Amino acid sequence: MPLALYLLALAVFAMGTSEFMLAGLVPEIAASLDVSVGAAGLLTSAFAVGMVVGAPGLAALARRWPARTALLACVLIFAVCHVVGAITPTFSVLFATRVVAALANAGFLAVALSAATRVVAADQKGRALAVLLSGTTVATVAGVPAGALLGTALGWRATFWAIALLCVPAAFGIAKGIPDRSVNASSGLIAGPSLRSELAQLTSPRLVLAMLLAALVNAGTFATFTFLAPIVTVTAGLGELWVSLALVLFGVGSFIGVTVAGRLSDQRPGLTIAAGGALLLLGWVALAILAAHPVALLGLVFTQGALAFAVGSTLIARVLYESAGAPTMGGSYATAALNVGAAAGPALAAAALAVAAGELGPVWVTVALTGTALLMALPLLQAIAPRPPEPAK
Repeated sequence: MPLALYLLALAVFAMGTSEFMLAGLVPEIAASLDVSVGAAGLLTSAFAVGMVVGAPGLAALARRWPARTALLACVLIFAVCHVVGAITPTFSVLFATRVVAALANAGFLAVALSAATRVVAADQKGRALAVLLSGTTVATVAGVPAGALLGTALGWRATFWAIALLCVPAAFGIAKGIPDRSVNASSGLIAGPSLRSELAQLTSPRLVLAMLLAALVNAGTFATFTFLAPIVTVTAGLGELWVSLALVLFGVGSFIGVTVAGRLSDQRPGLTIAAGGALLLLGWVALAILAAHPVALLGLVFTQGALAFAVGSTLIARVLYESAGAPTMGGSYATAALNVGAAAGPALAAAALAVAAGELGPVWVTVALTGTALLMALPLLQAIAPRPPEPAK
């Protein structure tokens, strides 16, 4: 894989750490800013809503810009938002910074995903996606637990300062390592298909179905992940430091899952979706039933991280394949699919908490969302993930 992909993954690591770190900080933020745990959990939804809106909007705005320029602008805006978030005394301002940071994150990821598909062979989109998402999974392995530990030791604001500092080497790597596409000499802009023709790709039933399934699976993942801290500390009765271990286990599992799926999603997408989806659903049911048992809970957190990212990344790869006719907007379709789920999942989970479903309410929401995706996918598997043609002999 080209070096440029790994430089993009570094920036995705910083942004992924920010997106996921709230899973370990929700109780502390709620107490610090005098809001409910459910309200604090909606900061994850705020981030996801910003990404849903920002992915197509900023991708359309920046589609003619040089890639390096667009990526650097997004990283710098992202850093400033975290500085403001670190110093604000009010929940409303923190909420707003999460939305703006998400807009920048969405623009970055949309451009990065489109760029990734242009620097690899046409049949290696899944592997390119796996490299980019490795930044996210390493964030859950190292960045998010480190953020939780930093928040425990120095307060949640310290984690926001740390994210801002992480953006510095990411910006340097982009400036030095990401090549710009050739521009029009008179306008200084990138040539390519019209926006209308790229948006017309959204009329493809296969693309819409892949986006919907990816959103459902991701919603299920975020519904439980966002409220993992109270499950660990209340349901399983473990101390706060165990939240960091649970996040590490989830991150290690997700790294393994996305790495394995990076190979399988190009050649065996149907098998990954069908078999992985069934195991994912059974795992969520088992977690809901066995969450009070610490050993079982921690083991399932690991396996569910692997399965959720394997199935989810395979579906996102299908979005990229089906949007091949939209070279600059295809990345935004994948980003929107991811973050519709990331917005809806925590919101539904928060509602489950509000109706006295207990700490395990989010897990049962996850079961329902994942089950719905599987019921939709299995009858239409050939349409979603057709077997690639055999190479010519």
